[in-house]
Amino acid sequence: MSLSSSTMQQRALLSGGLLLLQFLSLLVVNASGSEPRLVRSLIAADPVEGQIAKHHKPKFKPGPWGNGQATFYGGADASGTNAAISPSLYNDGLACGSCYEIKCLDQKWCKTGQPSVFVTGTNLCPDSQSAVHFDLSQPAFSQIADLTGGIIPIQYRRAPCQKEGGIRFTISGNPYYNKVLVWNVAGAGDIKMVKVKGSKKLKWTTMRRDWGQNWVTDAMLVGESLTFRVIAGDGRSSTSWHITDTNWQFGQTYEGKNFK
Repeated sequence: MSLSSSTMQQRALLSGGLLLLQFLSLLVVNASGSEPRLVRSLIAADPVEGQIAKHHKPKFKPGPWGNGQATFYGGADASGTNAAISPSLYNDGLACGSCYEIKCLDQKWCKTGQPSVFVTGTNLCPDSQSAVHFDLSQPAFSQIADLTGGIIPIQYRRAPCQKEGGIRFTISGNPYYNKVLVWNVAGAGDIKMVKVKGSKKLKWTTMRRDWGQNWVTDAMLVGESLTFRVIAGDGRSSTSWHITDTNWQFGQTYEGKNFK
């Protein structure tokens, strides 16, 4: 016996309603606090990053301790928190911007209480004879050891970067070759991807790493209000919407949203 059209519609609606209820029930986080596998599989791919979006990714945490050595450069007026790091840490510039906690291990030269100093790796220390070497500014070195120590054994570990204000974007170059230095990055500190978007014609565009945290593109940025998306080394992303006006200038620095 064939079913009437109205009966078939009612059954279809009932079936659809049951499926919806089943789906909504899966959205409730279970008692252990983890997401159901179906919910995780349904998270949409991020159209900007080109990968599965990472929701609620935890903040960057300190890494394990390791051993190395430290020296110092410059005088008392040298920049306090920047450090040159050995090639094994610098990783061809990929780790530029990473932050480290350092402690002195030589009791002869260590400051009382073995305090820590926190520094940002911004330069390469190519002449190091040690696998792990930090060339600290004189003010940073003097926080953990007596300057007469010269070269000292240390403990070190990756640490979350604590920065004041937002991520900075310094734009240089010309209309046909745009270079953006991305700095003052909190959290992981290092960057694995930068994207830029304009307010008019320019769609999301992936920039190329030039060196360290200098990122370049030959896309036409002039005349557009610019938005930048920074993807840090730990996979977290921060989007700074329209941080310039349409009349932005080369040689200027603009401030965006930082990682918390």
